[in-house]
Amino acid sequence: MSVLTMSRLRRRMNQSDLLFSIVLATVSVLILFATLYPLFFVIIASVSDPTLVATGKVWIIPQGWSTFGYEQIFADQRIWTGYRNTILYTVVGTALNLLVTLPAAYALSRKEFAPRKPLMFFFAFTMFFSGGLIPIYLLYKDLNLLDNWLVFIVPSALNVYNLIIARAFFENSLPEELFEAARLDGVSYFQFFLTIALPLSKAIISVIGLYYLVQHWNDFFTGLIFVRDYDKQPLQIVLRDILLSNQAFAGGAGGAGGTGGAYGQQFADQIKYGVIIVATVPVLLIYPFVQKYFEKGVMIGSVKG
Repeated sequence: MSVLTMSRLRRRMNQSDLLFSIVLATVSVLILFATLYPLFFVIIASVSDPTLVATGKVWIIPQGWSTFGYEQIFADQRIWTGYRNTILYTVVGTALNLLVTLPAAYALSRKEFAPRKPLMFFFAFTMFFSGGLIPIYLLYKDLNLLDNWLVFIVPSALNVYNLIIARAFFENSLPEELFEAARLDGVSYFQFFLTIALPLSKAIISVIGLYYLVQHWNDFFTGLIFVRDYDKQPLQIVLRDILLSNQAFAGGAGGAGGTGGAYGQQFADQIKYGVIIVATVPVLLIYPFVQKYFEKGVMIGSVKG
């Protein structure tokens, strides 16, 4: 093959690579836009004039600045009660989750721990089979967990999926030579776990901690089924009730005739946008602090399990 032919082939490949890169970048930008724009629209719609939002005049920037939705939400005392309860359940629940999951995962990762395979079978068994809602309700009743704030924390103390990920991390990321060297220095299993394993496990602690935090923060079903005391309801139930009450108000206004129904529905939509922001922003503010560990931690379970 002549030098001229090779040069033309290389130039053609470079042009193909450039074209592929442009197409790939364009598709990636479109996917990113399709993913982020709904959230962006909710943010700008929550602070825009609801009439302009309803008529489709809000696209990129807020129009006719209005904080009516947030004023109505934060004027409701139930919001602060829900925030207090959810923060309590999230902080205490996540701490208990890590306290249970990490030692269990470490113990199950030790090959010299004889019953680890039978125990893993019993843990994994619960991922595929459940007693159902009625038996669980009767069990919680016998344990005095109904209308008890512990119902948000104790039954969900361990997530088997997170346990498996943490076990895989301890098995694959901590060299056996490190443990043997520590044992020669007289370090016990418990001391090795506290002084060596945990400091080297920031990635997995951050990832499963975030998983548990989001799980507790978004816990809606537990409060709906097992709690009747409104002072113990989480934020998600409170926001649901606010949405239902405002939709009922909008529907009632519409039933009165005239344009009142449309007007009421517009403000109900603005409150709905505000509720979405109130429910999601606290978690979004936490994510940047653990983002640097997130990719590494997620890859643990995908490479080896």
